[in-house]
Amino acid sequence: MKRPDVFDYFAPGRVNLIGEHIDYCGGYVLPFAINLGTYLSIKPNGGSCHVFATDNYEPHEVKVDVNNLTPLQKGLWVNYPLGIIARFAEKEFRLPACDFYYYGNLPSGAGLSSSASVELVTAVALNDLLHSGMDLLDLVKMAKDCENNFVGVNCGIMDQFAVGFGKKNNSILLNCNTLDYSYADFNLGDNVVVVVNTNKVRKLTDSKYNERFNQCLELKKIIGGVREIDCLCDLKSEEIGEYRTLINDDVLFRRLRHVVTENERVFQTYHALKDNNLQEVGKLLVEAHASIRDDYEATGIELDTIVESAVEIDGVIGARMTGGGFGGCALAIVNEDKVEDFMGRLAERYTQKTGLVPSFYLVKPADGAKKI
Repeated sequence: MKRPDVFDYFAPGRVNLIGEHIDYCGGYVLPFAINLGTYLSIKPNGGSCHVFATDNYEPHEVKVDVNNLTPLQKGLWVNYPLGIIARFAEKEFRLPACDFYYYGNLPSGAGLSSSASVELVTAVALNDLLHSGMDLLDLVKMAKDCENNFVGVNCGIMDQFAVGFGKKNNSILLNCNTLDYSYADFNLGDNVVVVVNTNKVRKLTDSKYNERFNQCLELKKIIGGVREIDCLCDLKSEEIGEYRTLINDDVLFRRLRHVVTENERVFQTYHALKDNNLQEVGKLLVEAHASIRDDYEATGIELDTIVESAVEIDGVIGARMTGGGFGGCALAIVNEDKVEDFMGRLAERYTQKTGLVPSFYLVKPADGAKKI
């Protein structure tokens, strides 16, 4: 039943089918919004601004000082809504005296973009309540700016874009350099996407994510000294050997190899989906995981155990890590008749190897952030 004094909003999480760690390199990505996410209920209180949350987030309650909108302790989830509130304040909007209640079914720190989900649900809500007139792309850019410059994570725009522009039963082919995009039917036939949470929680502000970002900046500077490029993903895989002597650091060269080949795998996957060639999609997912494991070194024993175990189980078409890595989640495309067997076998192998117990989510492409 609709509550007359409460305004409700929702923003999904996202899964990136393929195209990892290349959004900030100007690459193409193939994400989709999912049917898990963050709900926000806003109730005017006639007094001050308070942020509340369920047990998914700590602290559970924060009083917002609208005259001092600065980040709180590093790593706190509340910095994401605070950053969005600060951006609206900078545009000289008078913030309403409200209680902000956040809740949902999206695991925090799992690589399903809970941060972008919180950012976008807050931005969509304030855009509506304040009648600011910003369009969805403005809100997406605001959310990315919040994460980069308020929270301190050097992410690209993929997460916020997918959360904002998600469309039911579709994935998004997004050019992260130009923001040109197109929707692609996401038809897996009698197969489903299973997201496997390692339950090794990581925060990107505490991980090597920013280190990888800076390595890519260094690569662009090196290559830009001999060739004009807008972004690293302008390069083709057959060209990268030309820069082997210029890049005399083996680690940096492997980072470049991942970025360039991953960008090409996105297109190959997109066309394989259009051709309904799921076996090729599965093969590309496995190749993508190997690349980010060996060349980008952004996985770890937990993610590697899940993927290596998954591909040996009957009914699995392909698997790879998804999200920022260093823990978080993997995805697998699994025949729907084999899902229960898959989850049981994978959980047994994973726990035996790591001592952790995984969580499983069956996800579907869903619509983006909205008022409900």
